[in-house]
Amino acid sequence: MSALPGPPPSSPDPGVELLERALGYTRGALATVTPAHLCLPTPCERWRLADLLAHMEDSLDAFAEGAGGAISLRSAAPAPLEERISTLQTKACDLLGAWTAATTPQVEVGGRAMPVRTISRLAAVEIAVHGWDVGRTTGAGEPIPTELAEEILPTALALALEHHGEFGPPVPVPADAGPDRRMLALLGRRASHRS
Repeated sequence: MSALPGPPPSSPDPGVELLERALGYTRGALATVTPAHLCLPTPCERWRLADLLAHMEDSLDAFAEGAGGAISLRSAAPAPLEERISTLQTKACDLLGAWTAATTPQVEVGGRAMPVRTISRLAAVEIAVHGWDVGRTTGAGEPIPTELAEEILPTALALALEHHGEFGPPVPVPADAGPDRRMLALLGRRASHRS
């Protein structure tokens, strides 16, 4: 029996698997949040945890929209504070579903076409780093897993080199720093020696 004619199957975007791992890591960090943490300062300059969670919700919306081929760069109203964690967890699952089903080769971001693999990797960096921010704020978060950090390090480096203000400016790290500390330092975070 011969295969039916048609376009060859596209290879799955490895960024989607990376995104899945970043979302899993961040869901763990979100589980550490209590109402008492919402007014605490975060590693994101001038943001309290409530502000960071609103930003994370906005990012999840934008990246989910990107799976359809375009990100409009507009901000939606965040969920009420008391619903924000469950909303973020739901949107994280929706985001993964959207990217798993995505078929577009490019995503339009502010009028500029970008390869879908770039966007999925940017999403993984954004989600993992802000997951670390959340865990650092609550004091109960885990370090970013070494393998995940190694795989998103090149994207973090590209973000640091372009530096459009999405993250803080790079900070120095010791020469023997692990990939998680190097990746966080590129994005303006000072990880503890435990990380």
